[in-house]
Amino acid sequence: MKYLIVSDIHGSEDSAQIIYSKFKDEKIDKILCLGDVLYHGPRNDLPQSYKPKEVISILNSISNNIICIKGNCEAEVDQMVLSFKILDSYDATINGINAHLEHGHHLDSYKGNPDIILYGHTHIPECTIKENIIYINPGSITIPKNGSKRGYAIWDNNEITLYTIDNEIVNSIKY
Repeated sequence: MKYLIVSDIHGSEDSAQIIYSKFKDEKIDKILCLGDVLYHGPRNDLPQSYKPKEVISILNSISNNIICIKGNCEAEVDQMVLSFKILDSYDATINGINAHLEHGHHLDSYKGNPDIILYGHTHIPECTIKENIIYINPGSITIPKNGSKRGYAIWDNNEITLYTIDNEIVNSIKY
């Protein structure tokens, strides 16, 4: 299966449109959203195209294809307006390997033993192997940090590739 991995949308209509376009154009089976969907958070500037109501409309239109993880900026009301479930974390076999999905703000307390961990939160892309575990962070599709660019990842069979929104390859890993 082919997955689009995104994180830290923070209410940006422009980012939601990119997600929708990638979903359609790349023939994505599922979107793995790693949290912080609607609210920009107190530490971030307001995104230029901050329109949470539009983000709701765009994402709800493809809600059957979204697995979403709760971020540190999610509020109870977010679940009331989104038609897909917001999960605390998610463990599953994805493309043949054991995966753990979380936002990342509690990553240091995770005690499982997956083959891969997908997380967001830092707004900085990562594609590394530590202690035989693959760590993937697509960065933020809206508010990149630490000199990174707005980005996402695509997981197609046994390869995960991190991209900027301009389709530049940031990093890639095969397993």
